[in-house]
Amino acid sequence: MARVVTAAQAAALVQSGDTVLIGGSGGGHAVPDRLMQALGDRFRETQEPAGITALHPVGLGDGKDKGAGHLAQEGLLARVVSGTYVNSPGISDLVRAGKIEGWTLPQGALSQLMREMAAGRSGLLTRTGLHTFIDPRLESGRQSEPKTEELVELVEFRGEDYLFYKPYHVDICFLRGTTADENGNITMEQEAVFGEMLSEAQATRRCGGIVIVQVRRMAQANTLPPKQVKIPGILVDYIVVEPDQLQTYLTPYSPAYAGELRIPTGDMRRLPLDARKVIARRAALELATGAVGNLGSGISTGIADIAAEEGALDLVCLTNEQGLVGGAPASGGDAGAATNYSAMVDQPYQFDFYDGGGLDMAFLSFAEIDAQGNVNVSRFGTRIIGPGGFINISQNARTVVYSGTFTAGSSRLHFGNGSLHIEQDGPHRKFVQSVRQVTYSGPYGAQCGQRVLYITERAVFELGADGLILIEVAPGIDLDRDVLAHMDFKPIVSSSLKTMDPALFSDGLIGLAQRMAERGPIAPRSTRIAAGQGVQP
Repeated sequence: MARVVTAAQAAALVQSGDTVLIGGSGGGHAVPDRLMQALGDRFRETQEPAGITALHPVGLGDGKDKGAGHLAQEGLLARVVSGTYVNSPGISDLVRAGKIEGWTLPQGALSQLMREMAAGRSGLLTRTGLHTFIDPRLESGRQSEPKTEELVELVEFRGEDYLFYKPYHVDICFLRGTTADENGNITMEQEAVFGEMLSEAQATRRCGGIVIVQVRRMAQANTLPPKQVKIPGILVDYIVVEPDQLQTYLTPYSPAYAGELRIPTGDMRRLPLDARKVIARRAALELATGAVGNLGSGISTGIADIAAEEGALDLVCLTNEQGLVGGAPASGGDAGAATNYSAMVDQPYQFDFYDGGGLDMAFLSFAEIDAQGNVNVSRFGTRIIGPGGFINISQNARTVVYSGTFTAGSSRLHFGNGSLHIEQDGPHRKFVQSVRQVTYSGPYGAQCGQRVLYITERAVFELGADGLILIEVAPGIDLDRDVLAHMDFKPIVSSSLKTMDPALFSDGLIGLAQRMAERGPIAPRSTRIAAGQGVQP
């Protein structure tokens, strides 16, 4: 039977040099924040434990001091292995300063690795990460120097290249649920995501480690609905009750995030007419009736808002990597949650679906793009971000649409009456000669037969065999002055260069649902497979 302890008592179980596995996702979604806070407080007061490894498949934090931010203390951490640091800039700062060893590996690979570890298998063998900075021929996913060991190996299996992700020995695991009974059974009925809580608990038990679960409330033994139990009590050692547990860092509780109800489509967010809306609208024009898509973070989350505004949300199935299927993926700090979804699955299974070619299209952001069509979202300027789920998604979707503003930094752009007027451009270029880090390989994508678009508020490019091809420009701008002059390379300019649809730059609807109806449904999957249209390794 699991023991109920305080957060401080739970944190006292962590010893110097331990590897601590932490569940949850992004901005507080099922994140055991109270446990992480208690561990950070203990070190701040006693300087113990020291030199621990923090392992969490998804970045954790509010962009300030919560989540992994509690642990961002020199001496407490020796190494962090995560999908991303975007939620915890304090961790990024320590890695950049050389104070800790930092690795950012694909979120999906780490998520699936939890199952391999649970079963005692040797590790994860996958193509995910080939030809990106995860590949040992490039950077091995390492964000710091010096490296003490390789966490990813390049191997040949049956004549093909694969990446092998090594397993970890876990000493302590911090997880979260909603309700625990006296036998330690855990349900997650109020959580916005399931994550990989079960696999992480099993992996920790396989290593002989300690499983600690933060919950909001306790129930009498044998009173929880058995089919709602996500973590069986046989896997749980300690329980910490946190009555004030938030659903996310921004949202105390949303019944829509929990799947208790569907909100009226008319209550969903309406975007103002600005660069983000224009980009999201143009990306939404790629939607096809019946398509299964993924929406990444950033500008791409606005596609769900556009689809809802246009009455087209139910014509497609939008998903996110955290395991939500259908509905409208959330945006901003709540990205990772969703409303009006039809199913919630464990994160490793969602990545299985993605890796298996289940996505017809993926909508992702970009920070840098080069002439070969390579994309960087993982490290730029003074920021270490990491790939999150980007690599699993981008390498395995049939069509990939990258979205972002054409330049970075302060700009003054005016939209209306069907055109774009640029009063002041952002000072930082995003179309560069060579990306700082290869998070997506354009040549590999072309080799695999992917259709790839790069959408900005003023220009649209596509990936060709020889690199980037400019295919559309916004109405009201000058090609040389407003596009080519702000690129470090000259793209191939299509002989049939088009003007972006003026409707994208005007108030009112763009008729998305009607356009999708006129285009017709996406080809059935069986037809595409027979025609050889799937993504090839």
